[in-house]
Amino acid sequence: MAGRIHDEDIAAVRARVRIDDVVRDYVALGNAGGGSLKGLCPFHDEKTPSFTVTPARGFFYCFGCGEGGDVITFLQRHLNLSFTEAVQSLADRAGLQLRITEDGSSVPGQRKQIMAANAAAQDFYAAQLASPEAIVARQFLHQRGFDRSAAESFTLGYAPKDGQALHRELRRQGFDDATLKAAGLIRDQGRDFFVGRLLWPIKDSASAPLGFGARRIFDDDRLPAKYINTPETPIYKKSSVLYGLDLARKAIGKRAQAVVVEGYTDVMAAHLSGVDTAVASCGTAFGPEHAKLLQRLLGTHDGLHGEVVFTFDGDAAGQKAALKVFQGDHNFIAQTYVAVEPSGLDPCDVWLRDGEAAVRELVSRRVPLYRFVMSNVLKGYDLDRADGRLGALREAAGLLGAIRDRSLVNQYLRELADMLGMDMADVRREVSQRTPRRVELSQPARSQDADWPDPDDPTLRLERDTIKLMLQHPFTFDEAWNGVTAELFTHPAYRAVFDLISAVEPTQTWAEDLRRLAPNESVLQLVVMLMVEPLLRDADEQYSLAHTNRLRLVGVSRQIADLKSRLQRTDPTQDSDVYAAMFQQLTTLELSRKALAEL
Repeated sequence: MAGRIHDEDIAAVRARVRIDDVVRDYVALGNAGGGSLKGLCPFHDEKTPSFTVTPARGFFYCFGCGEGGDVITFLQRHLNLSFTEAVQSLADRAGLQLRITEDGSSVPGQRKQIMAANAAAQDFYAAQLASPEAIVARQFLHQRGFDRSAAESFTLGYAPKDGQALHRELRRQGFDDATLKAAGLIRDQGRDFFVGRLLWPIKDSASAPLGFGARRIFDDDRLPAKYINTPETPIYKKSSVLYGLDLARKAIGKRAQAVVVEGYTDVMAAHLSGVDTAVASCGTAFGPEHAKLLQRLLGTHDGLHGEVVFTFDGDAAGQKAALKVFQGDHNFIAQTYVAVEPSGLDPCDVWLRDGEAAVRELVSRRVPLYRFVMSNVLKGYDLDRADGRLGALREAAGLLGAIRDRSLVNQYLRELADMLGMDMADVRREVSQRTPRRVELSQPARSQDADWPDPDDPTLRLERDTIKLMLQHPFTFDEAWNGVTAELFTHPAYRAVFDLISAVEPTQTWAEDLRRLAPNESVLQLVVMLMVEPLLRDADEQYSLAHTNRLRLVGVSRQIADLKSRLQRTDPTQDSDVYAAMFQQLTTLELSRKALAEL
């Protein structure tokens, strides 16, 4: 989905949709006390519930795996949706109409109207597949091994040859021509965009139809192209949609694997064979936006997380496609592979000829994309000649620089030396001279890094409890936070959270303001965690004051200890003024400590 949702609408979604109502659709929640709910985490395997939801503040947090956020974050991570898709799904749930900015202009409600028109068209086309006229389409599917059940599972359809059948039906349902044209369902003259073709609906992660792919099945088809797709619309951008994503998204996230095939029937054959991570680009080459989409589903926790397997034909076109993908390999954090059937068949043909197990075996025989491309590069040289080997080596050197896992470089160097029949030292020297510097993708910060405070550290317990009270019950403190300052927090993470708290005025949108103004993801995750972590008792002004007084007392005591140490190291006979000033400061601090101790 393209465009930017207005900030006010995002805030309205967060305010209107209760996080516990959404989470209960996927997680059984029980009362955990203090207004919190608890259940088994949907993001990692556990036997003891550590997944906590606090409806009053709109946050969830798992104390087992560290996942946390608001209702939008939950839907994103649980259903592998983009931020925009998650917001739209929640807006639909709440009956809210989003305003979306497209190319600088606001188009309120247009997306919803187009999506509704596409959904109606999908139902119409699916029904038409059973019509007498669609016998050619059914025969096409039958010849490729797809029965009625498969057609229904993938919501396949048929566009009648009439040319205006869809237009009439959707007008009858109340859709106007402006919406149908914006959706790419009709042309300027009111004729249906798809005529006499077998159709595959192309859906987003939430299974909503964005557009259609259509195959030529009649010899007298006016359009010579074997496949045509919905034209670019406000919701359908071919460079950023993948066929089969609605079926594969959960499996991709669970298995940390995506299999990229070339056609719609390949996706069907793969899924029917148990390769449920298969997707395909729609009428265009696999590009950077597709890569970003898959990487989001795979996750980005570390540089070696997940794999993307491409199934290319073994011919020259397949080799060219592999090289193009390899040149964009930097778009992936996941490792990239190639699976090629020796006979040159695509996955659908393999499935039809050899069955489901053969398709699974095709994917399991994957080889690193680097190795596949390198082998094809070397085929272009006469390796029996010295100049041929040197030319091959020089071209292959650039490939080695694109290997993300540097621990594999030595292995690939040996492999290259063996393939070329050259001395390892000569290969290493030439490669080191010609390997370009690689710019690594930045990795998102993980919450549980070296700077993440230990929640069980007794020396930090008072700091943690005070910050929790400030976050969860800000109105029990005065405007100066009861005299607390950043210096009283010894752990940098707690100090960073307090800096954020100090910069945000407590209002009814407190949680939303903190989320919006958090300086980085690490601080935001700690805020979310502390927002849902239970308190020892219900908070009031006296309880909060007791915590801040104790924190200030500990801070003063720390200052006194430090000052006494400095006094012991200072000679009063040589620097009497400095000694006197420090002694006076010590007296003042001792009075402050006494006063705080008596509160």
